[in-house]
Amino acid sequence: VGTLPGGCDSAGRCFCRPEFAGPRCEQCSPEHHSYPHCYACSCDSRGAVDNNCSPAGQCRCHVNFAGHTCNQCALGFYGYPSCTPCQCSREGSLHSTCDQETGQCSCRPKVTGLRCDSCVPGAYGFPH
Repeated sequence: VGTLPGGCDSAGRCFCRPEFAGPRCEQCSPEHHSYPHCYACSCDSRGAVDNNCSPAGQCRCHVNFAGHTCNQCALGFYGYPSCTPCQCSREGSLHSTCDQETGQCSCRPKVTGLRCDSCVPGAYGFPH
């Protein structure tokens, strides 16, 4: 599948196309995936550790990135490609994740602010 015209040498080592590797071109070369097709990994350079990926094409993401190619922020982060921590108020927000684009946390009733860290007008007693 992955051999070049000319096949193999007298020792049985095959001449592989660039996307293939191994003595008989039986695996994908680094930065390729999905043998026997061997597609190039398409890891996002901002979010991926490197351009290597799993046999299924999953890139290895830095801790604050996610997605098949590391092209989005992980849960708890927002603002791709900078992927800043959400920092939602533990007392005022419903959970620790925020909107992936704006960073707006999901606030409890009568709580407001980007981080859910203040009372809505007319309410008081926050934080407890």
